[in-house]
Amino acid sequence: MSTTATAQSIDENLDEGTESQELTDGFHLIIDALKLNDINTIYNVPGIPITDLGRYMQAEGLRVLSFRHEQHAGYAAAIAGYLTKKPGVCLTVSAPGFLNGLTALAHATTNCFPMILISGSSEREVVDLMQGDYEEMDQLAIAKPLCKAAYRVLHAEDIGTGIARAIRSAVSGRPGGVYLDLPAQLMGQTMDAAAGAKSLIKVIDPAPRQLPAPEAVDRALDVLKSAKRPLIILGKGAAYAQADDEIRALVEKSGIPYLPMSMAKGLLPDTHPQSAGPARSLALKESDAVMLIGARLNWLLSHGKGKAWGTQPKKFIQIDIEPKEMDSNLEIVAPLVGDIGSCVSALLAGMDGDWKAPPSEWTEAIKAKVETNVSRMAPRLQNNNVPMDFHGALGVLRTIIGERPDAILVNEGANTLDFARSIIDMSKPRKRLDVGTWGVMGIGMGQAIAAAVETGHPVLAIEGDSAFGFSGMEIETICRYKLPICVVVFNNGGIYRGTDVNPTGGDDVAPTVFVKDARYDKMMEAFGGKGYYATSPDELKQAVNEAMDSGKPALVNAVIDENAGTESGRIGNLNPQSVVAKK
Repeated sequence: MSTTATAQSIDENLDEGTESQELTDGFHLIIDALKLNDINTIYNVPGIPITDLGRYMQAEGLRVLSFRHEQHAGYAAAIAGYLTKKPGVCLTVSAPGFLNGLTALAHATTNCFPMILISGSSEREVVDLMQGDYEEMDQLAIAKPLCKAAYRVLHAEDIGTGIARAIRSAVSGRPGGVYLDLPAQLMGQTMDAAAGAKSLIKVIDPAPRQLPAPEAVDRALDVLKSAKRPLIILGKGAAYAQADDEIRALVEKSGIPYLPMSMAKGLLPDTHPQSAGPARSLALKESDAVMLIGARLNWLLSHGKGKAWGTQPKKFIQIDIEPKEMDSNLEIVAPLVGDIGSCVSALLAGMDGDWKAPPSEWTEAIKAKVETNVSRMAPRLQNNNVPMDFHGALGVLRTIIGERPDAILVNEGANTLDFARSIIDMSKPRKRLDVGTWGVMGIGMGQAIAAAVETGHPVLAIEGDSAFGFSGMEIETICRYKLPICVVVFNNGGIYRGTDVNPTGGDDVAPTVFVKDARYDKMMEAFGGKGYYATSPDELKQAVNEAMDSGKPALVNAVIDENAGTESGRIGNLNPQSVVAKK
């Protein structure tokens, strides 16, 4: 059924012999513009003034998934953009709902995920005069500092342009979040259906290739050729590019060891002979030339400075589509500006027949360190301690993921994130999703839902009990849509651990302590999913395998030793320390 079939017809002039005119409205122009651009999935929380928009979207064949909180719908849209390279769309109500979606919008922009936050809003003439309309707020002004671009559409004939601009802004160049403001009156506006159809825009080549300059390619190759201890660092931008074959060919042809950042794991299997993951410290400290592919020298890489990088002088090559990223922390001697696929292909083409692999002293040193660290870790991953520690529990999940290479891993927490990132190997790209650049807690259920919806693959979400608390109510959403998601909550009774005490001896527990022996599995059962309670690695293995085999919503309450865990995982140094003596 066409979207104009339900539109009104004008027949006031039929008595005078005038033919009726078929109309369309803002609701259906929005839907038609999205469908024209192959956007078919919407993540939302219904309410004024977008409730009917969601209904019409579903009636016209779009998949509309309703969440319990806008922030998680936004995280779902953001990761959908990362997985598909199309903007993920989050639809919210005005004011409070819009504000709830802003965290996810800023998260998408910071992580370079293409996303569009569409929010209903109050009418301009009332907002601008501050006359106290329902949920009155100048949403466009608030959104602008937190996203890549922000637009407002006031007239039905401009809907096609507004959506086209939002799509192109979200995916072109360095991807990011875009805000699209749709006042309530816009949706009810009518116009001639034929003219409305002509006003829509099919976005052509929204993310055009950006070829690197030949001299920049030569400069980068010269740095690599002259290096004695070169290193490649793969970031999530490399995974987003979906230039998987080219990246693997570059790594293998160059012979250079590589270090994947967490969401780049699986671009090449973590067990690849050139992987320096288990030898990260040695690789960073001793390298003399480092090529960054889709990675930034931000805090996750210690800004390229300090103890983590050692005293060895280094030359940096950086591949990025954003020129302003270069020299953001230190000198980039060989900036390579362009899209990752084009840059990597150009580097491959420039590796002529006399290309030489790095000195064997370097590659063998990396391999030896990898073997030593892997061997040292193995017994810890095979323990069957009760209560469980992080290593024993993650050792089991590592095996399960290894046996299910198409499953998608979602991971968040403090210790739960840090240990899992180094313990669980990935063998395929874009199968590991986590907290990203900001280290945001609460991404878990939103990302798990979008991963299941966008890929159709089973999802294993490994959550710290604190992180799970941010989005735990979305397990109802998982059950409502019958998604193949198994959530594992590492329950050690608190933030970081469950053993802190109130120093005053008062009745209140310490700020980091939760209810003892919490039964998160019962929450899942309350919504019709399957709950499991596991106190040992053997029980955890049995529960997760059964849940994953079923393809149905499940939650495993994995009881971890309350003494396990350290403050802020591995970034406790970011907590300032008091220097004032207690009187």
